[in-house]
Amino acid sequence: MSASTDTVRVSERLDALPFTRRHGKILGGSGLGWALDAMDVGLISFIIAALAAQWKLEPAQASWIASAGFAGMAIGASLGGLLADRFGRRQVFALTLLVYGVATGASALVGGLAALLVLRFVVGLGLGAELPVASTYVSEFAPARIRGRVIVFLEAFWAVGWTAAAVIGYLVVPSSADGWRWAFALGAIPAVYALIVRWGLPESPRWLASRGRNGEAVAIVRDLEAAAGRVSLEPSNDGVSASAPAPRARVGALWSPALRAHTASLWVLWFCVNFSYYGAFIWIPTILVAQGYDLVRSFGFTLIITLAQLPGYAVAAWLIEAWGRRATLATFLAGSAIAAVLFGTASGEVAVIATGMLLSFFNLGAWGALYAATPETYPTSLRGTGAGWAAGVGRIASILAPLSVPPLLAAGGAPLLFIVFAAFFAVAVVASLFLREQRGRALS
Repeated sequence: MSASTDTVRVSERLDALPFTRRHGKILGGSGLGWALDAMDVGLISFIIAALAAQWKLEPAQASWIASAGFAGMAIGASLGGLLADRFGRRQVFALTLLVYGVATGASALVGGLAALLVLRFVVGLGLGAELPVASTYVSEFAPARIRGRVIVFLEAFWAVGWTAAAVIGYLVVPSSADGWRWAFALGAIPAVYALIVRWGLPESPRWLASRGRNGEAVAIVRDLEAAAGRVSLEPSNDGVSASAPAPRARVGALWSPALRAHTASLWVLWFCVNFSYYGAFIWIPTILVAQGYDLVRSFGFTLIITLAQLPGYAVAAWLIEAWGRRATLATFLAGSAIAAVLFGTASGEVAVIATGMLLSFFNLGAWGALYAATPETYPTSLRGTGAGWAAGVGRIASILAPLSVPPLLAAGGAPLLFIVFAAFFAVAVVASLFLREQRGRALS
């Protein structure tokens, strides 16, 4: 039996399964890693606000703390996808957690800006690789009929991590002069969790089968079937490991005639959504401080705004299987554009919180739909590469966004800044209309 035939049979058996406790363990285990990632990214927005006051940083210097991490994320996302297609999803997932956990913990010991920038770049390498690898990993276990919903639930762990960051930012960072160091120390948890991922979660059976390791793939599928109360008599075929295409060939394949329109749409989407999201949410605490709110109140507002992410994910998880990927993504992106304009022109505490919650609701719902649509666009042999490079292009925008905020604020204040973010969301709406609709379809 050929490796391609084995892959099809494994995929069919995975798609025929109900959602079991084994699926829940895979989703929860990956989601915890996702939440820890979000916690690290979210913490930096609070730490920047604290360090700007403590270290007397200029706005440009503060923006580089965020951008250094995003520079690492751009490289990490691209390399992580390539490595995941070559060495497996679980192995690379565990490695990314180890890298950014150790580097985040080390950040608690820095004494100046230069050392912090270097470590934030290393943190970014791990963070950038983890997200596309995790979404690819979970999508390859999820049955086709609920795959989009499962990935949105995975992305919902981002809200859990960002909320944890907001709580730490509110309670720990302002508590003392070393509060930001304790926040970084808490960010070292992923290094320990990497060991659990490495030995506690299975490898993707779709990836194993695509590499000719069908015996291992079938063993994992049988375990899932047993959890569902099913017994399969499907014979195991160990086969011979298939040769993987070279990294350059995999990247080139993303622009083959069959995929180039979808790749272009995804790259535009990832760039625009990253620019608007990180430009806004990394700077919200600092912008609120600049508008006259003290550090504690600014962090409290940010915590409330962050809580609106969870219902955004919940609604997106329902709509993505009811409406499909394109319609759900376009709707949430359009809502993000409107909310950005409202937030940028809001005045008064109630208006700031209400419009900020709207922006949080729509923007994170859009993220859930985007993460669901990205890995399923590509075949198994290119899935990690495709998701990783899309995320890598997006990280270029996340580097530029924090650097763009100070001059935009100087030129026109918050209204101009958030109108620019709204324009990027509007471009993303158009790009979403060219995506491949994969609702209910088997992964190729």
